[in-house]
Amino acid sequence: MLDSGSLRADCGRCFGLCCVAPAFSASADFAIDKPAGQPCPNLGPDFGCGIHADLRQRGFRGCAVFDCLGAGQRVAQVTFGGKDWRQAPGTARAMFEVFAVMRPLHELLWYLSEALAAEAARPLREDLTLAIEATERLASGTAEALRELDLAAHRENVNALLTRASRLMRAGVPGRKPDLAGADLIGARRSGASLRGASLRGAYLIGADLRRADLRAADLTGADLRDTDLRGADLTGSIFLLQSQLDAARGDHGTRLSPPLSRPAHWL
Repeated sequence: MLDSGSLRADCGRCFGLCCVAPAFSASADFAIDKPAGQPCPNLGPDFGCGIHADLRQRGFRGCAVFDCLGAGQRVAQVTFGGKDWRQAPGTARAMFEVFAVMRPLHELLWYLSEALAAEAARPLREDLTLAIEATERLASGTAEALRELDLAAHRENVNALLTRASRLMRAGVPGRKPDLAGADLIGARRSGASLRGASLRGAYLIGADLRRADLRAADLTGADLRDTDLRGADLTGSIFLLQSQLDAARGDHGTRLSPPLSRPAHWL
């Protein structure tokens, strides 16, 4: 299994790629408009964020919840050999484009590693191992290869495998398991709902009321949890849930989580 440390962001070894490569628009998540490839005005000469301690208060909640899953330092230190885009402006465009590919690859590696570690998904162990090896080979490619990669095709193949793993990981949950994959549940009132073992893959749960909901062993792959109210909810053993999703939601001391997930500071 992959070393989980390689899938965790190390901003000190990156070149502020998440502060430059993506575009964002003035909204509830960002205080300003910024085109792709243009440095955020808060990015310092040391590639640190000048308002990191106050991102939410200054209107940059979208930055506070972003997690590159280690893609930033890999692009910076491995793909481009530690040469930053300020020292070598000619590499800037390529570096930003590679970052946009590397981050999804690292997300797939995270999900695959979680599935590989799950006892219930043991029947797929060989397939999961091969998928990890294939994804790792792609992520270890040259900048040129990464820029030309058909990411959508690879992601489609891996997602099909992860869906199979999800079914196995949720099979032990008794009773009916709701299938709400891709459902529009924006603002839905599901307080106290039984969603144990449900598939919520890609569901839109923005601003939904899930207080005290039972989400044990629910598949939350890619679910949009911005402002989702998870106070008192039970997410024990939830599947494919990222810390960044929790960072975008609301919760409290009563929200139950399984390691390695933790309560975001703003919940407290």
